[in-house]
Amino acid sequence: MARGASARGNWKSSKFRLSEKLQVGNQPIQSISIIVPVQDQEWSKFTVGLGADGWLIHSEHEFVLYPLFSDLLQTIMTESHSKLFDLIFGRWRSQILYAGVKLGIFDTLEEPKEASAIAQELGLDPNLSYRLLRALGSLELLRESGDRKFSLTDTGQLLRSDHPTTLRGIVVLTEGREHYALWKHLGDMVRDGRQNAFVREFGQMAFDYAVEHPAYARAFDEAMSNHSCLQTDWTLEALKAYDFSKISHLCDVGGGQGHLLCSILAEYPFLKGTVLERASVIANRQQLWATKLNVGGRCEYVAGDMFGKIPKADAYIMKMILHDWSDDECARILSNIRSVAANRSRVFIVEHIVPGPEKPHFSKLYDIQMMCWGTGRERTLDEYAALLRKGGWTYIQTWYPASGLIGVIEGTAA
Repeated sequence: MARGASARGNWKSSKFRLSEKLQVGNQPIQSISIIVPVQDQEWSKFTVGLGADGWLIHSEHEFVLYPLFSDLLQTIMTESHSKLFDLIFGRWRSQILYAGVKLGIFDTLEEPKEASAIAQELGLDPNLSYRLLRALGSLELLRESGDRKFSLTDTGQLLRSDHPTTLRGIVVLTEGREHYALWKHLGDMVRDGRQNAFVREFGQMAFDYAVEHPAYARAFDEAMSNHSCLQTDWTLEALKAYDFSKISHLCDVGGGQGHLLCSILAEYPFLKGTVLERASVIANRQQLWATKLNVGGRCEYVAGDMFGKIPKADAYIMKMILHDWSDDECARILSNIRSVAANRSRVFIVEHIVPGPEKPHFSKLYDIQMMCWGTGRERTLDEYAALLRKGGWTYIQTWYPASGLIGVIEGTAA
């Protein structure tokens, strides 16, 4: 079932509705729908019927028969507890995952190996490392055979540093020392109305901290590169039907090492582009995507700051940039771009867009991460349209990939 009833659900006050008779095999069932309160204003619906062999519960596509009503009730209660346990102990899972990545377990498993061999190769305690390997197996990241031999699952492969779409860097940053420490401030921030746990914990903004702590800077850049591979695919999918023929020069503001821009240039050979990024990010030419994607003749890298001088172009794109900043800072960035943009120039804002209250969405969780990390936030479409107006642009439309995980907001110079 998708959702179970809460342990606090009041069955005496539950709503009951007679429904049509169910037919299970040759057994007719007179059923009722039970709608049970899960939280203050949330309800969970089950169809329950009594047949010759006992109680039957139906939710979506599944029928389950229970000889006793108490068995049925226990199942509903247990499923609700199970969902809550997954939330309560979620950090156990992410820290087990983090330990496996940091210790090099995924990178060492090019082929199946015995637990003792893994421990010896990585310099680990054989007993404790086996227990960690077993836990990683329980998370379906490793596969354990009866002789304590371990291999990678398809999901575990994504944690190897040499995988083309690796997520290793995201794990290292998200569960690493700095970001782990931020979350203990969440309650206090919500209570006193002042976000940015990074300043509370480390006394400075995250970008300033990165300048003084190279290890954090490397972890951050690696994680952003991991994110970028996925986000670039989603962006290209969202803009698949877009007519780029009226654009000749596209500038990626805060474009990192150019993965998004160079992927667009590879897709549209008539375009040329410019990546505006901090000097430290584009200093290593071997890491830049222009060469990797064979668009070096059409892509220029410019060291700079989005609050400073902006290169001239026909259109501008920013991927996961504005969510880092407050409304006032976003307006400054958009106004700065508008100051060099010609009339009818375009701007594309790639972000996780917060949907309405009826829809669970990753953006609503990511918004809390942004609350902890700095001054930014995830925003609704109306909020982005308002930022565009404040920065001298006019909202046109939004393009989405099939998953809906991100949106590409298009604006034109007002």
